[in-house]
Amino acid sequence: MRFQDAAPDARAVVYAGIQADPSIARIAGLLADANASQLLLARAILNGESSDPATWRAMVPTCFPDERSEAILAASLEIAAHADQARNQYRGAIVESVTETLLVRRITARGGPRTAIRRERRILFDGVRAEIHPYDVTVELPAAGEAYDCKWSARGIDGDVLHQLDDARAHAAAEDERLRVALVVFDTRIACGVRLARRTEPYAGTGLVTIEGFARLGGART
Repeated sequence: MRFQDAAPDARAVVYAGIQADPSIARIAGLLADANASQLLLARAILNGESSDPATWRAMVPTCFPDERSEAILAASLEIAAHADQARNQYRGAIVESVTETLLVRRITARGGPRTAIRRERRILFDGVRAEIHPYDVTVELPAAGEAYDCKWSARGIDGDVLHQLDDARAHAAAEDERLRVALVVFDTRIACGVRLARRTEPYAGTGLVTIEGFARLGGART
């Protein structure tokens, strides 16, 4: 099993520009330390339902007044102001950035190198045709690798991603390698459960991290 940079294409070039936008790093830093209520607040705002801060303060009074909640509100409204297509891309980049931030926290706290966490990487196996679609975030350590596919909502869980993750896990096992595969979904566990219940693809060996348990990526117990 080995990791490889994905070949850049037009989509990747455009998306890289979004990933590099300072607003992504700013909101990812806030969400990495947010509680479940604040994560749900961000999700609701980023769906673009209202651009009025007062509406959100009134709708979710338990989050206010709070300095982090106010910062999340402002950062989320900034991104929600984008047009639909751009907002969709920004939301995907946010989930990936939060995932990366939390994984870096966990790996470095355990003495691992920051460089072990990578973005947009393919996983290659001997005698197996490589997947075209790269994994959003990977952890590349000699003892055990990890591969994460990040989704904004449960609706993004489809057959292709389930097959890709399960196939990677199975190919790694065939090579006596340890590879943890998981979906990170910025949605509720119940929504993901409903979506998965309708799927026929294999996913028993695929982990699932939902909005309620994001802190686990950083090594916290929830």
